Amino acid sequence: MTMRTTGDRRSCGTEVGATMDSSAWDERYASAPELVWTAEPNRFVVREVTGLTPGRAVDLAAGEGRNAVWLARQGWRVTAVDFSLVAVERGRGLARDSGVTVDWQVGDVTRYAPQADSFDLVLIAYLHLPATDRDTVLSHARAAVRPGGTVLVVGHDLANLTGGTGGPQDPDILLTPEAVTGALSGLRIHRAETARRPVDVDGRTVDALDTVVVARRDAA
Repeated sequence: MTMRTTGDRRSCGTEVGATMDSSAWDERYASAPELVWTAEPNRFVVREVTGLTPGRAVDLAAGEGRNAVWLARQGWRVTAVDFSLVAVERGRGLARDSGVTVDWQVGDVTRYAPQADSFDLVLIAYLHLPATDRDTVLSHARAAVRPGGTVLVVGHDLANLTGGTGGPQDPDILLTPEAVTGALSGLRIHRAETARRPVDVDGRTVDALDTVVVARRDAA
């Protein structure tokens, strides 16, 4: 599903001020001989998911699938959704090479609504959208998580503009813990922080600043 005529945009986390529709993301992925992003899972995903009992998970805006594939390797039954067909094909290849099965779906997560009360984990990692679209996706996540389940949101924090490095430079699409938790009303917030993520820049280690929110739906 493309977003060419809707005005909806996803921001690229590594280009200053870049926003792209699905066709632009397809072109970017297709032009790269290897994965645009690393095959390794995000450190905060690993930190927050380790210790959870594997169940059914959905990765919204999964990109090339690094987190979805890692989840599958841990025993999760994973659905991965992204609006770039090229990214989904990259994800299929990554899963195949890793010997795991992931249910890959091409879809615009501002319109794709996972089945309600059906997932033990809903993951949203580095999806940067205008507030209205962001809150729509978070609303879908809140509805999709089953009792006892977890919603995990990770993304570039607004404070990264002045105190960190990399990421989008548009303040309107960056995250804050308060903005994310405000859209997850009804869930119990277990973590809401601006976390430091060390990255290598020109041979030296500097910190990027990320929003990390962990919310759980109380067991029935």
